[in-house]
Amino acid sequence: MKKAIQFMIISALAFVFLNIGVKYLGKFNVYQIVFFRALGSLFFTYPYLIKNKISIKGNKVGLLVARSIVGLIAMTLFFASLKLLPTGTAVSIRYTAPIFAAVFALVILKERIKPVQWLFFIAAFCGVLMLKGFDTNINSLGFLYVIISALFTGLVFILIRKIGDQDHPMVIVNYFMTTSLIISGILSINYWIKPEGIEWLWLLSLGVFGYFGQIYMTKALQTSETRLVAPLKYIEVVFTMIAGVVWFTEDYTIITILGMVLIITSLVLNVLVVKKN
Repeated sequence: MKKAIQFMIISALAFVFLNIGVKYLGKFNVYQIVFFRALGSLFFTYPYLIKNKISIKGNKVGLLVARSIVGLIAMTLFFASLKLLPTGTAVSIRYTAPIFAAVFALVILKERIKPVQWLFFIAAFCGVLMLKGFDTNINSLGFLYVIISALFTGLVFILIRKIGDQDHPMVIVNYFMTTSLIISGILSINYWIKPEGIEWLWLLSLGVFGYFGQIYMTKALQTSETRLVAPLKYIEVVFTMIAGVVWFTEDYTIITILGMVLIITSLVLNVLVVKKN
C-alpha cells in the first residue's frame, strides 16, 4: 500500500505539471499544445511497441480509432478550458467524467447503477453548480468546454471497456497519440507560433508528464486494491490548486473550495461503493 501511495503521488504530480504547462503556454493555440502533448508521448509508445514486438495496428481498429477521436475531443476541450478557468476548478469539474461514464454504461452496456450512486452523482453535480453559480471567476465558455470534455472522457471509458483485453494498453495509447498528432498538426497550421527559449522545453515536456502520469497511475492500481488506491488520484486537484496559487496567483473563494470538496468527496464515495462489491 505504501508503494501504491508513492506511485499515485508521482502520478498526480506529473499531471499537475502537465496542467500547469498548458496554462503557462496560454499564448499558443490549443491545437499546437495538443500536437506537442502527443509528440512527447510518442517518443515512448512506438519504441515500447517495437521493442516488445506488439502489433502497432492492433485488433479492434474501429474501436481504437473511435476511442482516439473521442479522446482527442475531450483533451482539446480540457486544454481549452485551462486557458479560461482556474486550474483547480477545471480539474475538479473534469473529474465528473465517471458520472457520465456510469450513465453511458447504463445505456450502452446495460450495467446497473446502485441507488446510492445516484445520490453521490447528484451531490457531485451540486458541487459543480456551486462552482458555476456562486463563483464569479468561472468563465461560462470555459465551464462549457470542461463539462463537454468530461462527457467525452466518460465515453472514452466505455470505448476502452468495449476494446477490453483484445488490445494491449500501449496500443490504445499509441493510437490516441498518433491520431492526436496528425489531426492537431493539421488544425494548428494556420495558428502556429514559433516557440522561443524555455517554451520548447515546456511544450516537449507535456507528453512526458502525461505519459509518466498515466504509467504511475497504472502501477499504483496494479500494486494495491483499486478501492483503496483509486480515491488517491483526486489529490491531483489539491496539488493543482496549490500550484495555481503559487504560479498564477489564482484566487479561490470559500464557495469554490466547498464545491470542489463536494465533487471529490462524492466521487471518492462512489469509487468505494462500486469497488466494495
